[in-house]
Amino acid sequence: MIITLTTDMGLSDFYVASIKGNILKELPDANIVDISHAIRPFDIAHASFVIKNCFKDFPKGTIHIIGINPETNNSKEHLIVENYGQYFIGADNGIFSLIFDKNPDAIWSLNLSQEIDINSFPTKNIFVKAACHIARGGLAAVIGKPVEKFNKKELFRAIVNANSIKGTVTYIDTYGNVITNIKKELFQEIGKDKEFKIFLTRSGYSINKIHKSYGEVPEGERVALFSSSGFLEIAINKGVIGSGGGANQLFGLKLNDTITIEFK
Repeated sequence: MIITLTTDMGLSDFYVASIKGNILKELPDANIVDISHAIRPFDIAHASFVIKNCFKDFPKGTIHIIGINPETNNSKEHLIVENYGQYFIGADNGIFSLIFDKNPDAIWSLNLSQEIDINSFPTKNIFVKAACHIARGGLAAVIGKPVEKFNKKELFRAIVNANSIKGTVTYIDTYGNVITNIKKELFQEIGKDKEFKIFLTRSGYSINKIHKSYGEVPEGERVALFSSSGFLEIAINKGVIGSGGGANQLFGLKLNDTITIEFK
């Protein structure tokens, strides 16, 4: 059984090892896959983007533990969410609404008790127990009660008028590639094959063509394309630190900066 881990805990402390050790105590043959432990602390938007863009590559039955801002309060419970034939375990902090494009198949509110203080390390003490229960073939209904919905969060949406789209930088990857909240479908709907310019705020640079891959431009040249995520990406071909710098560095782009597309 595959159990994935996504946390903001990093790898310099003992936390991730402790989670994995607890999984292996219960399931010695578990196949543990690290999605990422470099999520920005408490940043559910960052975590949701990472999970959203890879979970469909896992087989049905995969169990995903999401250790981002996992503490509970009066309005936030721990949930098991079943969707796309997979299980997702985490806090009801809005992250599930950012991961999925459709309503879940089922949701359960966890009623597991911890062996130690209720506020201590729920990713290890609650989420691991729930994941291992399901991995052994246990029913979610045994450890949780059905609920109808989860908390919802809304990310900033691109602003549209007749001749322009104004979006924001939502993600910057390891290569310095800049991903926006401008969807390919929106670009095509508003653009209708018109000439355009993509203005990169702060830098004064612009791009007037969409390419299909980084390699369609010379090394070190700026490029705009719609990535596998379906969102507009600004990049530098082979532009990484030590080789000229990535798009975020060269254009001075940061999270939440504005990217504007103007159509003629």
